[in-house]
Amino acid sequence: MARDEQLKERWELVVGRLSTQFADGDTLDLDAIIYLIGVQELGQLHRKFKKDEKVNLMHIAICRLLEPYGYYEFDFIDDQGWPHYKTKEKLPNLKAGEQSVLMKEAIVNYFLQAEFIR
Repeated sequence: MARDEQLKERWELVVGRLSTQFADGDTLDLDAIIYLIGVQELGQLHRKFKKDEKVNLMHIAICRLLEPYGYYEFDFIDDQGWPHYKTKEKLPNLKAGEQSVLMKEAIVNYFLQAEFIR
């Protein structure tokens, strides 16, 4: 199976499972999945977040997702439990479609590692 086809299948599996679990079957988009990963990484699952905290959750998720690619490195957890990352390598200038593919690949790898999908 071609790499792109495998990524597409695995992405659809992630979206389907998360959509069923968190959105009553409505299809979650990329940003919603990134947000969920941020909440998971923070570990404060049962609380409401303010708008600026939601942006920070997405940042946490992006850092965590791109850490295996060498772009970020975990630094520390602050006194409120929020993880912080430092930039190791500047992200390349990617077109929107290329960014989307990179994030989908990183998300699929995240859920493969967590054994949420196979």
